[in-house]
Formats: sequence, C-alpha cells, structure tokens
Amino acid sequence: MSDNPDLRTVSLERTEKAEYVIRNTRGGEIVVGTAEGDRFTPVELFLGALAACGAVDLDLITSKRAEPERLRARVDASKVRDELGNRLVDLTVTFDVSFPATEAGDEARAVVPRTIEQIETRLCTVSRTVIVGTPIVTKTGDLD
Repeated sequence: MSDNPDLRTVSLERTEKAEYVIRNTRGGEIVVGTAEGDRFTPVELFLGALAACGAVDLDLITSKRAEPERLRARVDASKVRDELGNRLVDLTVTFDVSFPATEAGDEARAVVPRTIEQIETRLCTVSRTVIVGTPIVTKTGDLD
C-alpha cells in the first residue's frame, strides 16, 4: 500500500474466460467482462463512472440545501472504429433531479446549473481526465 494519499488503485483478477473481478482497496468488488449475461462491460463501467462522478458532486452540493426527491443520470455515447482506433464519441451525461416544492427545494434547484457547470469544468475527476486528455501508460509487470 502506498503512503501517497492521492493515489487511487483498483486491481483486476480473472475468474473465468472473459470474466474478471475488479476490487478496490476497501474490499468492494464489481464483476466485469464481455457483454454476456448481466455483467458490466468495461465501456459500461466507464459510462457508469461518468454518471456516478457527477451525481456524487450534484448530490453533495444540493443536499446541503434540500434532499432530492429524484436524482438520476444517464450517459449516452457512440462507439466508433476509425483511424484513431476504437473509442467513444458524442459523450453526453444527462442529470434528472427534482426537489420538494419548498424554500429549501428552491435553493437546491437554484444551484443546479452552476453545479453542473462545475462538474464539467473542475469537479468530476472522471470526466476531467477525459476532457484534458491524460495519457495512459500500459505495461506488464509483477503485481505482488
């Protein structure tokens, strides 16, 4: 374990052909693999991470004013294969949030537009990583 408080780590282990378990350092697990059955594909996990990252920020900021009656998100993207390789384009994150018809609910609704702008421009680590185009190093090595 690293002494770096900024380091984020997950591990992946093969459980069967084209099926893997991803584990975080706190013991959480997600099954991922191909699009067979109900397991998530890597692309679906990525889209879910985009939705969840923004949703957490939106929830934490607005809930200081009022608890949402509904907070949902959907991420849409198109997969393309072109001269740049396989990738997603036209990524769109849509949030559907509502608050009670109270003064606190009005206060929460009032901060939604600014919060959405902040999610896109500085808060959401997942989408910011994509937007700024952070390079990824892929290598082999002993993980023990």
